[in-house]
Amino acid sequence: MTDDGGRATKVRVMTGRLPRTPRSDAQDNRERILDAARAVFAADGLDAPMREIARQAGVGPATVYRHFPAKATLAYEVYLGEARACRAIVDEGIRDPNPWHGFCLVIEKVFELHAHNREFTAAFMAAFPDAMDFVADRRASLSSVAELARRAKAGGQLRHDFVLNDLVLMIMAHRGIRAGSPDARLAASRRFATLAIQAFRTL
Repeated sequence: MTDDGGRATKVRVMTGRLPRTPRSDAQDNRERILDAARAVFAADGLDAPMREIARQAGVGPATVYRHFPAKATLAYEVYLGEARACRAIVDEGIRDPNPWHGFCLVIEKVFELHAHNREFTAAFMAAFPDAMDFVADRRASLSSVAELARRAKAGGQLRHDFVLNDLVLMIMAHRGIRAGSPDARLAASRRFATLAIQAFRTL
């Protein structure tokens, strides 16, 4: 699958038996490791050592490797969590009875998610291009956002000349935010989201 350096081209999960429900303490350790990995990967990138993840999780390195035998496996699980969070945000926006409010919610929460994970998603996709079908996953999310935008236009609050690439460009620009601390980065991200929403709103 990969070595500890995390240089893999594919991440495969194979098992020859039915999964067992993990014990509560083991599940707690797993969640702490994933939380620590998100923070460490966001701060130091995919080259961050596993021992640092173990330290921040408050467990020994052996515990980390028991749950995630290689860094690629751990990075893959972190990415899946980020992808699920992003999809949940889009779904929440779609469910909002006010399409414009739902559209704004998607912008605000997706930008905040990106502010927290910094460049992890892009780094993971570059390091493990064959881990999953990234194109199909992105297409599904954008299709939902496009439907939300159509409804917001019909409601008269989203400018009539808006196209989905406008939002994609804003997301790309948002990635360029640099700040001296996580709090400053989050504040800048929220300000950027406010400006983006103002730009998209009907005059």
